[in-house]
Amino acid sequence: MKRVPVGIDLGTTFSLVSTLRAGVPVVLPNVLGEVLTPSAVSITEDETVLVGGAARARATTHPTQTALAFKRDMGTDKRITLGGKVFSPQELSALVLSSLKRDAEAALGCVVDEAVITVPAYFGNAQRQATRDAGRLAGLTVERIINEPTAAALAYGLHERHRELRAVVLDLGVERLT
Repeated sequence: MKRVPVGIDLGTTFSLVSTLRAGVPVVLPNVLGEVLTPSAVSITEDETVLVGGAARARATTHPTQTALAFKRDMGTDKRITLGGKVFSPQELSALVLSSLKRDAEAALGCVVDEAVITVPAYFGNAQRQATRDAGRLAGLTVERIINEPTAAALAYGLHERHRELRAVVLDLGVERLT
């Protein structure tokens, strides 16, 4: 069976998955037909795991059963309890990655088991390894971890391969407040 590698932007708030079609990057839709999948996980009373939009919708009504922004804790020993189950940030990220993987497989009609995943430029070695571990837990071979600004610069130049290109990419990300 055909296998297609994908690129994944595993975001703090939203995530997305894309691939190249005829040399052009294409963002793949999720099961709801949307290109952005909320980076959210929720556990229902019957222990069903919800990921994405359904999980995000429960954040206000079921805050102790829903996790958001867990990407900020990647590479730490923090544990998040949802509905009596305990998760690491890597495990929660793996659930989001698994959802993106399934959506990509449905959109492409083939197996997806290789990915390049973007991370914030400030991620250190522990956070990068945690992201790689999350990918492995999701059934992906993580071929490379790329800084988000680098990925943006690469994506910007994809449609201009026929000429030399110089670009400046500024990362104006939000600094984490503690």
